[in-house]
Amino acid sequence: MAVVPASLSGQDVGSFAYLTIKDRIPQILTKVIDTLHRHKSEFFEKHGEEGVEAEKKAISLLSKLRNELQTDKPIIPLVEKFVDTDIWNQYLEYQQSLLNESDGKSRWFYSPWLFVECYMYRRIHEAIIQSPPIDYFDVFKESKEQNFCESQESVIALCTHLQQLIKTIEDLDENQLKDEFFKLLQISLWGNKCDLSLSGGENSSQKTDVLNSLEDLKPFILLNDMEHLWSLLSNCKKTREKASFCF
Repeated sequence: MAVVPASLSGQDVGSFAYLTIKDRIPQILTKVIDTLHRHKSEFFEKHGEEGVEAEKKAISLLSKLRNELQTDKPIIPLVEKFVDTDIWNQYLEYQQSLLNESDGKSRWFYSPWLFVECYMYRRIHEAIIQSPPIDYFDVFKESKEQNFCESQESVIALCTHLQQLIKTIEDLDENQLKDEFFKLLQISLWGNKCDLSLSGGENSSQKTDVLNSLEDLKPFILLNDMEHLWSLLSNCKKTREKASFCF
């Protein structure tokens, strides 16, 4: 029976997981704190001193979170009751049951990287909902809107290509369909370059036509199973068509 490899974690020095927990997540938290601070006047205008106190509380909770991370403290359960709180805490208990550490606690650098990163975002959400009346505030709205607006050239080019493809797809032969399918897979892959999480909150807008960049980006694909996927889908299609014909 195949053995499932251990999850990547921050204890693997030099790995993406390590750099995520050491550098990228603290950078994201710092930007979130800065965003809240920059909106202090807005909170005061809308809610008076109550809004200012809420901003201070949210920043205090997020600063505590950043300190827990940077000092590799145990990962603590969520406290604010929400629709998914119990699920998160149950999973945290499960993670702790897998550890062999003497104190039995999941720590930031020793827990699975993907869990840690998702947990960080959930803690950001908790800090905000614990701070009414600003519990509606989206700390990532500005950066998301900025990156989207600055990527319009690329978005328009991609939408134009898709519209043309839809109009002509019935006229494409097998090789042309395959080529377009591969293009769409690669566009989906490289769309991750615009992920604000991966950039640590730094501007990652796409200002060029990604379709013209696909060939240059191919050498950076670490594992490419597109041919295998196309073959699998083609066989499934042929099997389905054969079954429909027999019926």
